[in-house]
Amino acid sequence: MAQLRIALAQTNPTVGDLAANADKLVAWTRDAAERGAHLAVFTEMFLTGYPVEDLVLRTSFVDASIRTLEEVARRLRDEGLGELPVVVGYVDRAGLAPRVGQPKGAPLDAAAVLHRGEVVARTAKHHLPNYGVFDEYRYFVRGDRLPIFRLHGVDVAVAVCEDLWQDGGPVSVVGQAGAGLLVVPNASPYEKEKDDVRLELCHRRAREAGCALAYVNQVGGQDELVFDGDSIVVDGAGRLLARAGQFAEELLIADLDGLPVSDAEPGTVPYDAGDGSTITVERVVLSNDPVEPYEPEPARIAERLDLHAEVYSALVLAVRDYVAKNGFRSVILGLSGGIDSALTATIAADAIGPSRVNVALMPSRYSSDHSLTDAEELVRRQGVTARVVPIADIVNAYEKEIELSGLAAENLQARVRGMLLMGLSNQHGHLVLTTGNKSELATGYSTLYGDSAGGFAPIKDVPKTMVWELARWRNAHTLPGFLLAAERPIPEDSITKEPSAELRPDQRDTDSLPPYEVLDRLLDDYVEKDMGSQELIAAGHDPELVTRVIRLVDLAEYKRRQYPPGPKITPKNFGRDRRLPITNRWRETTT
Repeated sequence: MAQLRIALAQTNPTVGDLAANADKLVAWTRDAAERGAHLAVFTEMFLTGYPVEDLVLRTSFVDASIRTLEEVARRLRDEGLGELPVVVGYVDRAGLAPRVGQPKGAPLDAAAVLHRGEVVARTAKHHLPNYGVFDEYRYFVRGDRLPIFRLHGVDVAVAVCEDLWQDGGPVSVVGQAGAGLLVVPNASPYEKEKDDVRLELCHRRAREAGCALAYVNQVGGQDELVFDGDSIVVDGAGRLLARAGQFAEELLIADLDGLPVSDAEPGTVPYDAGDGSTITVERVVLSNDPVEPYEPEPARIAERLDLHAEVYSALVLAVRDYVAKNGFRSVILGLSGGIDSALTATIAADAIGPSRVNVALMPSRYSSDHSLTDAEELVRRQGVTARVVPIADIVNAYEKEIELSGLAAENLQARVRGMLLMGLSNQHGHLVLTTGNKSELATGYSTLYGDSAGGFAPIKDVPKTMVWELARWRNAHTLPGFLLAAERPIPEDSITKEPSAELRPDQRDTDSLPPYEVLDRLLDDYVEKDMGSQELIAAGHDPELVTRVIRLVDLAEYKRRQYPPGPKITPKNFGRDRRLPITNRWRETTT
């Protein structure tokens, strides 16, 4: 039996920045070597970042990915790190005729083994997900090879992300081929209420493959997606050996003991993958002799965060990375004194620091005194940069030139505020954060070119009831990595007062909408679970309310298409997950 120390690089690459990602690979490999690792494993498509979407349809991009892989292999050797094998994800190409819209040599979601300056093995994802946020059949062709490389006497197999989630395919072949360790690079996005499906998955697949399993997952924000890390190592019986934290980069070190020493001959052998396809195992030998026995490091098993800590951490990380990866120095948002803008400001301050957060207080003739004082109190508590820009005279100037009433007059106020924020953005280079929540976005309670104006929407996928829950959670907690030092950063009045857009006298959200605890349950069933009207009524929702809310949701599709991107935290967000036609005469009926 043999030992191996593996290093899982739970890292945060940037899409398209191949040079910086390669630099990070070298730095993290050096760290792994200094900690005595025998193998370093990086995440899915690490060199290119993930997801790269239509970039893979450019021959130049695929060429650059392959070139960067070969260059970084040589660089590792030249910097004295060539003896440490590295598994890393990238984009490769197959020797196949392209489908329509693909470059010559169809792209592969690939992984490679680097050793002594060479690319010694290559593989590609076998199962291509085409559901939810994933469009991989659009971009890639499936892989049909499974590399198994011998490292200090132990046969190590490599599979990629979805190949672990689906029955059959590489995991089935690993079991047949008798590998001692399966390593799996992943880019698995976060969503709430997944329970602990990853750990259970690793338990099950390790037992199926009959070997230890190392699951390394990406961390970081990429447009709408947030990756939470949570990398895992289990033994051949599925017992948890090591686990990384969530929402932070980490080099997870795990010592594996009792691994089988292999004497299988190098070469290629085809196997039935159990899903109607054949996968060819390609065995290569890097080193036959087991390492000298050594004292293992104590294993790290990080505790998982609770629901509200997970969601809040995801939102903070999403804002931080969107700002940093897109080159913004600062953000700006309208601060009304209400709960949505208060939570958005707090997330931003935790993400990039209060000194880089700017807020504009823009009272109108209908703004209550407490709204302004609540907003000023948040500014005092958090130390963000604030300016007051009253909008009454600006609105009056518009109304002198054009007669507006009712909803049009209300929306004018929102559009003046949006115009001012965008003007300040243009003048100072701030990223405008929109402050609308998922409940408002679902029902169309947002003004185009008004409160929907902006570049990023931190709470776009957060239902209103959870907005309150997160505000209360943040007032009672903090976590490492949050840059806002204030205790209880959100004024209690912003949390407890009745929500109102304050666009007409004595306006309340409940004038037009049911209580949010009722609305959010209905929206969850209609939007997240795709229930039809009959199913909604059977689930206990009021028939009249079902008809009304469905109509609001369906008519607002054109608004949602024009809303800024925001981080996905629910099983189905308004964006990559949910794609409905704007021009659409289908209507649910209750009879």
